[in-house]
Amino acid sequence: MIQHDGLELSWLGYATLRVANADTVVYLDPGRYGVLDDIETPLGDGDIVCVTHNHHYDTDGIRRVADADATLVLFEGINTHRISRDIERPADLPYEIREVDMESDIAIDDVILRTTAAYNEPDGPHVRPNGEPYHPKGLGCGFHVTLEGTSVYWPGDTDVLDGHEHLDVDVFCPPIGGSFTMNRHEAADLAEALDPELVIPIHYDTFDAIEADAEAFASDLEARGISVHLDE
Repeated sequence: MIQHDGLELSWLGYATLRVANADTVVYLDPGRYGVLDDIETPLGDGDIVCVTHNHHYDTDGIRRVADADATLVLFEGINTHRISRDIERPADLPYEIREVDMESDIAIDDVILRTTAAYNEPDGPHVRPNGEPYHPKGLGCGFHVTLEGTSVYWPGDTDVLDGHEHLDVDVFCPPIGGSFTMNRHEAADLAEALDPELVIPIHYDTFDAIEADAEAFASDLEARGISVHLDE
């Protein structure tokens, strides 16, 4: 767990991020690949649970982290008919559902949630052998979460996109695994442009295709004068 400006931040594995202050707990993309299986501490404290896209929609993970009165914030493009895993439909979950698109700006109690586009460029390096992006435009989003004036940004499964560099971000949590998202070099350049107070990399080392040298990423940013914390 990382303490920063009144927030507690924890990377729980893969894309799962927990952000909390004294009053509210937010989870981003909980679950997949068994990342919650070995956590002994009871979870179930999530007031808000956000899911960026189909690949991170895991209803076992959602149920594991969500409070009984939680609000589930889902990207509107999540389509359970296109998910081959054993999951439940959002309508069958016992939570209030809020849908967002790539340009949403909503408030849930004292938490401000803004979304950004998240996709792989068709002419970029993160495409399938047939040239189709792993994450085509319209598949998902990123979440910019503000609690008590401190903003935390998880851009989702995405390349670095035009406009990312103009965001006002206090804590930046980029994917650094490459293959399906920006790699550590691209994430470091974006972090330098954003100039956040703190960087916490996530979405790496869960499986071979997203292995990354997190220590090298941290050293790169520290050489640029940017504070980094590896929550491993």
